[in-house]
Amino acid sequence: MTNNSISKAIAVLEDLLGGLDQAYWEANSLDRKDFFYDLIGALHAELSELGKLSVQDHDLDYEPVTEEFRAVRPKLSRLRKLVDDFALRSTTAARLEHLINESMVLMGRNVT
Repeated sequence: MTNNSISKAIAVLEDLLGGLDQAYWEANSLDRKDFFYDLIGALHAELSELGKLSVQDHDLDYEPVTEEFRAVRPKLSRLRKLVDDFALRSTTAARLEHLINESMVLMGRNVT
């Protein structure tokens, strides 16, 4: 059984935020930038709420806090399937695929 603690969630979500930010700047169309911006905004909201928790709470089990983050789960799943089309650089695509898989495990979704 994996330990999906709040501290682990913060680390994974911060890494995912960095990967999405990189993909945002590499995107060559406004539609793609808008897609990434929506995900980035939801991650910022989630991390902001997690940042309000006491350090003593960081070993508790993680579950998504904000509605915005719960709402972008389908977009993350879509991005995982289309990562090679959405990320222009192969290093960015590989990084995003790994980070999305980690975040989906955090959210209780099986990675296939």
